[in-house]
Amino acid sequence: MHVIASISQSALTHNLSVVKQLTSGAKVVSMIKANAYGHHLDCIHPLIDGSDRLAVSELSEAEKLRAITQRPILLLSGVYSESELQRAISLDCHIVVHHTSQIAIINNTQQVVNVWLKIDTGMHRLGLSASEYKECLSLFETNPLVEIACVMSHFACADEIDHPMNKTQLKLFKELTTKTNNRSMANSAAILSQAETTFDFVRPGIMLYGASPFNTPNNQLKPVMTLSAPILSIKTLQAGESVGYGATWIADKDTTLAVIGIGYGDGYPRHAKNGTPVLINGILCPLVGRVSMDLICVDISSTKASIGDNAVLWGDEKLRVEVVANNSDTISYELLTGLSNRVSFISAP
Repeated sequence: MHVIASISQSALTHNLSVVKQLTSGAKVVSMIKANAYGHHLDCIHPLIDGSDRLAVSELSEAEKLRAITQRPILLLSGVYSESELQRAISLDCHIVVHHTSQIAIINNTQQVVNVWLKIDTGMHRLGLSASEYKECLSLFETNPLVEIACVMSHFACADEIDHPMNKTQLKLFKELTTKTNNRSMANSAAILSQAETTFDFVRPGIMLYGASPFNTPNNQLKPVMTLSAPILSIKTLQAGESVGYGATWIADKDTTLAVIGIGYGDGYPRHAKNGTPVLINGILCPLVGRVSMDLICVDISSTKASIGDNAVLWGDEKLRVEVVANNSDTISYELLTGLSNRVSFISAP
């Protein structure tokens, strides 16, 4: 029993090229936090080699990344102590400043430090208020050791193209940054739907991995991760018989089932509903019964299969991860980042 996540190098290259085509002239800051959205740092070299900058959430991620590349790193969480500042400088990170508590730490630096100032334009998560940003800007501009490399903000509702907050946030950001040399606001959703948000740096995330930030797949993008697991058993249920915990699915006719060696212990979503598609020998077959820790059951009455055949859980053009996410009341981000250490990751062409 072995679950494999195959990471396509050509798909990574393609998706990065789509970003560059859509944002001509902008530099690309690729989001590779959370172990490259669950794709593993050692399997994403086309992103590492092809991006202008790489962004991680915290210092531990920056350390792992710096061990394999000298590419510029953006530290999204910033620093919270003098010791963290020293670690970030030693790793040659650009540091995001998003809270007033970080300003004094940065301003007391004894070495040159590059910062990105983050403005809260309406998401109300991380970011300086308009007045805090102006004070911070004035302070740092007088410190010869602090280089303001960029000013950034983050959309709250970019995945809802017509949401009024998008225009409100963009308007405020423009008003506050009219004299700024480098600006950054566009995430994947904005890159795909709001060309006016491109500015100088773009920050693609989920689209690099071939998944759409919207509810439906985007055919411009190629799936990067193919998750597969073997068929362990095949059996026939008679009409009226049930399968799985709680007997939540009952056969309405004689049905051939494949038992597949993957479950929520591997990161397949426990809440995947009856009917969630699984790709077996090129045919989409419905999941039946509850997802177990190690196993799922699939109705293969419509196809031929044998023990040992691989089932694709997501990642093929016929079965995008967004489809599985929609059938599990979650989002593709959670599925991709949620695979357990039982899964083996391999690089594929």
